[in-house]
Amino acid sequence: MKPTITNLSQLDLNKTYTYADYLTWRLNERLELIKGWIYKMSPAPRRTHQKVEGNLHGQLWSFFQNKKCEVYQSPFDVRLIKNKGLSDHEITTVVQPDISVICDPEKLDDRGCIGAPDLIIEVLSPSTMKKDYYEKFDLYEENKVKEYWLVNPEGRSLQIFHLENDKYQEFETLEEKQETITSKLFPKLQIPMVSVFEY
Repeated sequence: MKPTITNLSQLDLNKTYTYADYLTWRLNERLELIKGWIYKMSPAPRRTHQKVEGNLHGQLWSFFQNKKCEVYQSPFDVRLIKNKGLSDHEITTVVQPDISVICDPEKLDDRGCIGAPDLIIEVLSPSTMKKDYYEKFDLYEENKVKEYWLVNPEGRSLQIFHLENDKYQEFETLEEKQETITSKLFPKLQIPMVSVFEY
């Protein structure tokens, strides 16, 4: 029987793990697994990050209310399964996007989402910016997340990438002075930029 993992020091950061391992950990720290490698999530995000994430979540929740798509806010486990099996021992990628929109109810279970959400939003923090722009960008593209938003509270800006022919294309870059966020994936979704950066 494996020992219960209650401290990060008990894990070997030079070793890869699976979702089955992840489920046994009892840690205070929040972690993600990307292709088996442990990524420590940042400490509690700054207040501006929380406000921006909350503002976006509220707008999306209101838009998708009584529609088939569901909106989830971190912490919420998304298990990405491209080229892997579906068993806990085969899955090696578990991420916690800030916001996920899932339109296929078959992908949802009591533990979160298994497979790619339709839309993922990451709110950038200084400590996670590189990961969100590079590792997660490539990961979400590879797993065919249809649309990816990167929100920058410091710059009060937002970039939208849409999957076309299995590659992300920049659909739109917005700054706070511009009026409305529109989604290529959900054309009726309209979010005033000013409402996102109210804090």
